[in-house]
Amino acid sequence: MQQAAHDVVRVYWQPGCTSCLRTKEFLTRNGIEFESRNVLADADAFKELAAFGLRQVPIVTKGDRYANGQVLKDVAELVGVKGVNLSVLPVAELHRRLQAILAGSERFFRQIPDDALHNLLPNRPRSYTDLTYHIFNNVDAFIEEKEGIALTFDSYNRFPAPDRNSRQDILDYAAHVNKRLSDWFNANRSYDWNAKANVYYGDQTQHQFFERTTWHSGQHARQLMWVLEGMSIAPDNPLPQATFEGLPMPEKVWDDEKIS
Repeated sequence: MQQAAHDVVRVYWQPGCTSCLRTKEFLTRNGIEFESRNVLADADAFKELAAFGLRQVPIVTKGDRYANGQVLKDVAELVGVKGVNLSVLPVAELHRRLQAILAGSERFFRQIPDDALHNLLPNRPRSYTDLTYHIFNNVDAFIEEKEGIALTFDSYNRFPAPDRNSRQDILDYAAHVNKRLSDWFNANRSYDWNAKANVYYGDQTQHQFFERTTWHSGQHARQLMWVLEGMSIAPDNPLPQATFEGLPMPEKVWDDEKIS
């Protein structure tokens, strides 16, 4: 039976987007049928989002209502899924996991051959260099928010400057971000993690924002290992599954939905 227009669920997404893949997996796992709208493959998809005043993904719509896919609680409420587990790992454990993820990302990036650094990921205009930059930029944006710079959608969509995208440039940026993270934690041992975070995608505590930062970087670190494996290169000291357990990550490393 055809769904009424106000009951149709649509997911607006793009390949390589960690939250997009997680959102689609969440809906599928809970038996929610949806129309898939890849904004990179279909120009009309962004026009549809514009009707909601939006230019970002992932977005889930149902009739004239929408939820940002980065907050699964809001998605669940929109589509009628009950009993979502929203438990969050302790801050100290998230910090330990994030440090392991960043160290692993640096190791894996060092293994990418020179002539492959600027190769693009499948169906996404993002190079391996851009991907590694993005992993550390996620953390940079987290620290920026603590410095009074609100997290916007554009905060997650930065690229290294054309003249600063060599291997050494990215490694220097990684070292810079690692120091910023270490310095911030050393200076904020009594931080209020229940305070509200100034983020664009919904009502989130600082604890939830840090969880998002950790698993977001972790998913992209998995993609770096996947890239190496695709070139028949064994990742150096690969991150074990235990690094990701308890984090609300996608099951898949990359979105394998067929692109029309």
